[in-house]
Amino acid sequence: MKSTPAQDSTQPSEATRNRVTLAPMTQDNLDAVIAVEQTAYSHPWTWGNFRDSLNPLFEAQCLWLDGELLGYFLAMHGVEEMHLLNITVAPTRQGQGWGHMMLDALSLISRHAGAQWLWLEVRQSNLRALQVYARYGFKQVSIRKDYYPAGRLQREHAVVMSLKL
Repeated sequence: MKSTPAQDSTQPSEATRNRVTLAPMTQDNLDAVIAVEQTAYSHPWTWGNFRDSLNPLFEAQCLWLDGELLGYFLAMHGVEEMHLLNITVAPTRQGQGWGHMMLDALSLISRHAGAQWLWLEVRQSNLRALQVYARYGFKQVSIRKDYYPAGRLQREHAVVMSLKL
C-alpha cells in the first residue's frame, strides 16, 4: 500500500508543516547555524564562511519550526544555474523529510531566478546524502579528486551532481 505523507513517518505531518517557516538567513541567525553545522560535520564551515554568504550572490535560507532551527541551505546564483553549496538538517531532525522540503524550496527559488540547472558536490563517502540526491532526481556528472579536507594532510573526492529543473 502506498503511504501518504501524513502516514509516512519520514514526512512531517500537515499540522507540523503548517508551523514551519523558511526565512532568509541573517547575521542574527549565525550562532544557531554554526551550532548545527558543528554537530553535523567533521569539517564544518566557519562563522565567516556563512557571514560572507549573506549577500545577493547567494541564496541563504533557514528552516524553522516554532523557533527551532531545523536546517538551512546556501546556494550561489549563476547564469541559468544555481549551485548548492551547503544544505544541512540538524542531526536530531534528520530522516524526517526536512532535507527534501529544503530541496523543494531551493528548486522553486532556482526556477524563479531563471535557473535551468541545480548543481552540487557531495563527499564520496556520504552515502546517505548521495541516496537522498539520487532519489530527488540528481544525476552524477563527474568526480572532483581531492576536493574536500578529510583529516590532517588527507583529502576526499567529491561527487558532482546536477538536476535539470
